[in-house]
Amino acid sequence: MKKLSFLDKLVYLINSLFAALLLLSFVLPYVSPKNIPFLAILSLFVPILLLINIVFAIYWLVKLKKQVLLSTAVLVLGGFVATPFFKISENNSSLNSDLKIMSFNVKAFDLFSKNKTLKNNGYAFIKKQEPDIFVAQEFYKSPKRIIKNYKYKYHKLKGNYGLVIYSKYKIINEGSLDFEKTNNNAIFVDVLKDKDTIRIYNVHFESLRIKPNEENFGESNSEKLLARVGNSFKEQVKQTELFLAHEKKWKGKKIICGDFNNTAYSWMYKQLSNNKKDAFIESGKGFGKSFDYWFPMRIDFILTDKSSIINQFKTYSVDYSDHFPIMAKVNWSN
Repeated sequence: MKKLSFLDKLVYLINSLFAALLLLSFVLPYVSPKNIPFLAILSLFVPILLLINIVFAIYWLVKLKKQVLLSTAVLVLGGFVATPFFKISENNSSLNSDLKIMSFNVKAFDLFSKNKTLKNNGYAFIKKQEPDIFVAQEFYKSPKRIIKNYKYKYHKLKGNYGLVIYSKYKIINEGSLDFEKTNNNAIFVDVLKDKDTIRIYNVHFESLRIKPNEENFGESNSEKLLARVGNSFKEQVKQTELFLAHEKKWKGKKIICGDFNNTAYSWMYKQLSNNKKDAFIESGKGFGKSFDYWFPMRIDFILTDKSSIINQFKTYSVDYSDHFPIMAKVNWSN
């Protein structure tokens, strides 16, 4: 530090703060938000913390200073303990027997928007991709707004608004977890594919009600914002525990997909992904960004049981919602 200029000492001080925050974020998946809800907010910003520490590491490397070791050490540690932030390679294989499943928070295709072309193209987009199973969150049902070409479907709505699962395979069982005092929910169907019965969950966990395009994420009082988001995290804990208790009873093949309203660096993701495969990690590429915001936020997921093989995973950067649709090709034949 003695050989550093005043400016570099200041930079290193700021660097130390962001390195410490990133290090703290690696612990968050092991701490329930029920205990320290305000700390869970940090999990939303792990992508930013990673990028900031990468910038600091490059800065010190260019200057050939040993201070490069601080952020580098934390980033290397993250490579061992944290969920991958960026995937370089992808699996692009495919089999005729693959189950093609798409999950999409459609936000009612902006039902109340004046842009009718946007809404209509959303339905055309889904039809073009031809998923065997299509699950949607924040779906609005009306006689004029339906998903065609599916023989089987299960809707769980409050009024005309809620969760849906469409399937080309026969649905032999269906149900809802009915989260209390919220519009969010989790539903499931059991589909018969060849000789296999596969359980499909469509989940939409408690929303943080963040409006990223507005000042302070849509909240003028930052204290109220923290309290509101903290309460949402607590609700997510209750819903996660309820879901896990339900899921535990099913011993067969399964796919869990939907809008988690949280990132892969959170406690709830660790709980939900335990003993499962994340389709993005298995076969995805890039950041896997699924929420339309300026930094890469992945809050929509497709998880499968360990016996599955993920042959493909793709995120579609299309402008039909504030989320991007995700799709995977899943198989159990090998």
